[in-house]
Amino acid sequence: MRGNMKREDYPYLYETHMHTSESSACARNTGEQMAKAAKEAGYTGVIITNHNWYGNNCIDSRLPWEAWIEQYSKGYENARQWGNENGLQVFFGYEAGYDGTEFLVYGVDKNWLISHPEIKDASVKEQYRLIHEAGGMVIHAHPFREEYYIPEIRLFPEAVDGVEGLNAIHSYYDHFVYNARAIDYARAHKFPMTAGSDVHTTSILGGGMAFKRKLASIEDFCNAVLGGEDYLLTDGDKWFNKMGEAI
Repeated sequence: MRGNMKREDYPYLYETHMHTSESSACARNTGEQMAKAAKEAGYTGVIITNHNWYGNNCIDSRLPWEAWIEQYSKGYENARQWGNENGLQVFFGYEAGYDGTEFLVYGVDKNWLISHPEIKDASVKEQYRLIHEAGGMVIHAHPFREEYYIPEIRLFPEAVDGVEGLNAIHSYYDHFVYNARAIDYARAHKFPMTAGSDVHTTSILGGGMAFKRKLASIEDFCNAVLGGEDYLLTDGDKWFNKMGEAI
């Protein structure tokens, strides 16, 4: 099957892991700037996944929950406004932090977060239950990354729907071994895989997921991943099938 797969048969490219400076302390560009750069780089759409309340965010922790979420969502909203005006799809997601272990959460929105303050102090397993009850999806982000802010590698196969098999930052810095381990982990547990750039600046790395069709919504993205739809993964350099095999 690998030999018959062609990149041009999957024309719709989506960035699934993107940060903006309105919310993520480690980001250097605004939602509007990131959206414009993604459009210029040829993306059909992006998913804004800023660091959440216990991640590397830049929102005042003293704010009441609703006000915090309103401020947190500005990067996504700014990106979406620009996207709506310029033909780029922009979807909402977030990156949940648990003492260095991180998860990409898709399928819930700002209003859901405001009405579910219990998500703030939910354990990893409780997070999974709550997101599932909302019809969303939890993906273990870069599960084998080694960095100063990650005290230990912790795996939660019982509390995720899938694995970020390809993270373009790893390839960019010649740490493809982190991706290789993630791919092996996903295969061992028969998890679907995602791919994203984890990009924080307008120096777009080109990672993401390519589909044969244009996605309709973030819910459509979740259904495509969990439902076994055909797609390609890329680290911005090489292309792979959804099993992580080079094509």
